[in-house]
Amino acid sequence: MPPDSLERSEVEVHEATPAGFSLGTILDDDNENLEHPDVKDKPEGGWDEETKEEGAAQGFCIECEDQPAQLLCESCGDEYCEVCFSAQHRKGSRKGHTTKQLSRAIGVKAVLTDEKAGEEGMDIDSSDEDSDNELEGLVAAADAPMAAVPLGSQPTPGGPVGEWFIDRAKHIPLRLKTGERKYLRLLEAALHVSEYTDKIDNFGFGLSKAKRIVHQIRELCAILSGLVLSADYKQGQELFADRDFAANDTFYQDLFELGRRHKIMNPDKMRSTYGKLIYLLQDSQTPEVKDLLGFSCIQPIKTVYTVLEAHDALDLLREDLVSVATKEIYSEGRSRREIQRDIRSKEQAIETLSSRYQRKGLSQEDVRQCLYSIGDNHAFLRTNRDPCERMIAYLKHYFHPTQAKESKSSLAIRSGKEGARLSHDHSKQYAYVLQSLTLWREILHDMFHLWYLAESDLLSENVPYRLKDTGQGLNRVQAAPKTSRMMHAILNRAQRSIGSWVGSSVIHMGDHNVPNALMFIDKYSQVYRILLPICNTIAQVPSLMEKPALRSYIEDEFGSADGLCREILGDFFRHGFDGSGADNFFDAGSCIDGRLTSAWNWCSSLEKKRFFPVFLLSGFIGFDGEW
Repeated sequence: MPPDSLERSEVEVHEATPAGFSLGTILDDDNENLEHPDVKDKPEGGWDEETKEEGAAQGFCIECEDQPAQLLCESCGDEYCEVCFSAQHRKGSRKGHTTKQLSRAIGVKAVLTDEKAGEEGMDIDSSDEDSDNELEGLVAAADAPMAAVPLGSQPTPGGPVGEWFIDRAKHIPLRLKTGERKYLRLLEAALHVSEYTDKIDNFGFGLSKAKRIVHQIRELCAILSGLVLSADYKQGQELFADRDFAANDTFYQDLFELGRRHKIMNPDKMRSTYGKLIYLLQDSQTPEVKDLLGFSCIQPIKTVYTVLEAHDALDLLREDLVSVATKEIYSEGRSRREIQRDIRSKEQAIETLSSRYQRKGLSQEDVRQCLYSIGDNHAFLRTNRDPCERMIAYLKHYFHPTQAKESKSSLAIRSGKEGARLSHDHSKQYAYVLQSLTLWREILHDMFHLWYLAESDLLSENVPYRLKDTGQGLNRVQAAPKTSRMMHAILNRAQRSIGSWVGSSVIHMGDHNVPNALMFIDKYSQVYRILLPICNTIAQVPSLMEKPALRSYIEDEFGSADGLCREILGDFFRHGFDGSGADNFFDAGSCIDGRLTSAWNWCSSLEKKRFFPVFLLSGFIGFDGEW
């Protein structure tokens, strides 16, 4: 560039730059008070100051900021809800902090909710209020002094039941009737051929996502219409004569509700179609999709409580006879006469209650259906929860809580040895295993309630999701406030029952480890797949010892039947809870979900264990097999 043009450009720059604001003044030492004359609104505190975060609303917990404050920590000077206070003060110097109960905690949430509704003109969903109040009750119960009754205990058959069945029935889905099962098969068939998630959860071009969602939902409804028409031509003609999907919204709502209800009652069913159904219903809740679709696809789950409440028959659940009518009848170690006597008493109790509470709109068959549904819940608890109790009993029987009698009885683990990522001595590992099994037991005891809340979070209009590659493929990452709140209440209850806690109490929810509530439910519904094969193998060791050849093998390899059981259980208690299964402590380690990851990691290495032939001899075919 010629010298004269360079001089002209420098002059132009000086003319364009306001006085007092030049390169020299910017680089000068006294540049902190320098302001550009065009800038009028300067943030308070300067540009480099972070925006001050607003604190929790008056009367709310300072930690979670969405629950009413119930306790004032006199040492910290802060107000907490029960769960957050327990989480923040469970160990260290904070453990000795004194608290004071806040008398205004009960009504503050309702007042603030009404104020927000008045300011924003929002409609408050009564179901959300009920669930929030219920969760607050759970948290309050968790902080109450522990009774002598075991956690989650149910009434004994024939004994007083109180309100136990009332509380349980609120989240026990009604068993499907014969006619409903026909439509369930149609729904499953339609979901099997649908490619909904493949076409929606991708970053393609063409139509907008809302229009793609509407197109796929209409396509699924069209498939269902065709299947109904082929199964029952007359009914199909009546339903779809005008080909208007919105006119048949009740039919589609009932159909989708059948699938959701069936899955909750039978977690082993619909393993490849339930997620597709939930994601479809999740997308149908967005406002723009609702407008384009013309109808809503969702209705509440039909539960035992709602059916009886609609016909003013809730007193049925307060009858002491209901525990006899819904009890499970076991055959293990009992004579045929005892089993037959229990069957007769159960049938008599069902007939007595069904005839006593039948009324207009509620037939005897409907009452029986409610009782059978409660019985199904007991069967679910037996399959899913009871293995946790059996493993706790095995832990207490075969291992000492504070010291190991011999090296084979030691549960001590060391980081880096045999794949372990935690370092615990025997007593610490014993407590770690005990609290993990206790927590799993409590989660599975309240699984139906958690499932109900998980669906509320997944199908909420106010909690959006985002597609994200979590390292395990493309997933819908969505917060789950209700499920998370319930999980913290269960964790708090388990911590208080045990008295101490080893390891982290972090609960992953809505992150790359557990992207949404559906993944959470799927994760913990698999616990029995890990524990039940182990329990069955231990239970069959005595029968294996009755055969001379197998007895000789067990005694030569393991010394005795007790030695075999102790080796199987000791290996599981050590390396099923050693923090392994991932390459960092955030994905595995000692957090709540990491414990289950470690247990699955142990299952994957079972074939390398020297006691694996014993599993095969007891009928084991895999952790995803039949038992």
